[in-house]
Amino acid sequence: MEITRLHVGKRLSEVAVYNDTVYLAGQIADDTSADIVGQTREVLGHVDRLLTEAGSDKTCILMCQIYISDMANFAGMNDVWDEWVAQGHTPPRATVEAKLANPACLVEIVVTAGTR
Repeated sequence: MEITRLHVGKRLSEVAVYNDTVYLAGQIADDTSADIVGQTREVLGHVDRLLTEAGSDKTCILMCQIYISDMANFAGMNDVWDEWVAQGHTPPRATVEAKLANPACLVEIVVTAGTR
């Protein structure tokens, strides 16, 4: 099977598709001045866009890993997640506190999904 990569850069690809599985790179907000709610909304928008480009959507998510810079932001992130996630299709998920590469980033989300 062939690997398809989207938005290929020098350091990473934003998406890889292999054997009907979509792997997204960790998604972060461009607007790092936003609070956890704003950053989470933006990141989930990136996830939606990339999954669509790869022939998938949020109902096909197999696993989600969420990294937040401070567990004090957990409730705010969850509020946005709960509005966004497709009810009846809630994926397995892990959320951990982590020191992110850019200190201005409050959340990074990694998704693996099936294709439609």
